[in-house]
Amino acid sequence: MARSEHGISRKQIDESALKVLYRLSRHGYQAYLVGGSVRDLLLGRTPKDFDVGTDATPEQVKALFRNCFLVGRRFRLAHIRFRGNQLVEVATFRRNPAIEELPEDNDEHFHFVQNVFGSPREDAFRRDFTINALFYNIADFSVIDHVGGLQDLADRRLRMIGDPLIRFEEDPVRMLRALEFSARLDFAIDAEIITAIDQRRQLLSGASSARLREEIMELFRHQVAGQVCELAERYGLLDQLFPDLSFTPQTFELLKLLDKRTASGKKIRESLVLAALVLPSFLLQCPLDRDQHINDALAVADRLLRPHCRTYSIAQGIRCEARDLLVGCFRMLRGRGLKGETRFLRHPFTAQVVEFFTLWCQIDPSLNDVLARWQEALETGAAAHTGERRSPRRRRRRPRRKAAMQKA
Repeated sequence: MARSEHGISRKQIDESALKVLYRLSRHGYQAYLVGGSVRDLLLGRTPKDFDVGTDATPEQVKALFRNCFLVGRRFRLAHIRFRGNQLVEVATFRRNPAIEELPEDNDEHFHFVQNVFGSPREDAFRRDFTINALFYNIADFSVIDHVGGLQDLADRRLRMIGDPLIRFEEDPVRMLRALEFSARLDFAIDAEIITAIDQRRQLLSGASSARLREEIMELFRHQVAGQVCELAERYGLLDQLFPDLSFTPQTFELLKLLDKRTASGKKIRESLVLAALVLPSFLLQCPLDRDQHINDALAVADRLLRPHCRTYSIAQGIRCEARDLLVGCFRMLRGRGLKGETRFLRHPFTAQVVEFFTLWCQIDPSLNDVLARWQEALETGAAAHTGERRSPRRRRRRPRRKAAMQKA
């Protein structure tokens, strides 16, 4: 697609990425903007980052940029750092290896890193979805499409490159990414992908737990977790992602409220995600009896959180923070006037509990009066605490030593 046929302008491209593209091109190398950034620019969206593809080897890239660092074990990438901790990733064009080029060991990331250098066309065909395989050529400002991605963008359709059954066997996480792109871009999922998900969904539970954990958090960072979880339930992937958790309609509502919270500019924390995932189940298992001991609520929270945290190797500190959010909501639901209220009101973590409980009140408006009473207590307590004048501490006098001891 020639420059006159698309709407991408260099003004929309990050200045650091342009520097990398131009320097590679000036030295005789092919230099393309690749991946999701091209897709987003064509859709009129702002890319999160700008990745570069080139026929220069990593060592040749490093020779051009003194601020370049090579990373990766089996396939090296060039990371070029600029001021403000800004990073441009440069990858040499790759292709899928022939059988004789594969190593003998069976690495768990076999399908992701077993790559050899190739041409731009070969690189396009090894990517996952057609809309992610578009290239922007800095030499003539054209958009290069080897896989029909431009038509899929126009049709707002998500289509896999190659046979979806094989591509999901290579990398089961692509099933989750298909749901993510559908939710983020409001694209229809191709029928072949849906059929392949139905036949290969069991593979997702065998994917790397660390990688799945990061992909799940990416859903929340992109504010599509609620939508994707609903799609995952529709296509049978929810049990593969969260084998230790039970979902209710209220769970999906709460996740969507978290997405709106993130969209407003607030940072998402993993502890908040964990608490939201189990809050409906937690409240069902914790009877709201004013005589119920707080330790019982702690035990229920731990029982719900531990299996999921064990599956995804989530640190104890994150789990404990999620537990405190759950138990804080339990404390608020029981009402005021119980033991430990003063300590709870003065605790610095209480503000986060109240914010979390406020989200739950949007699902159950009958609790708004309970929330209002706690907010009033917090405001009154803050005002009283501000008005208090602390008496100055008197310094203890150091006892004088006897003159005889001083002489000695």
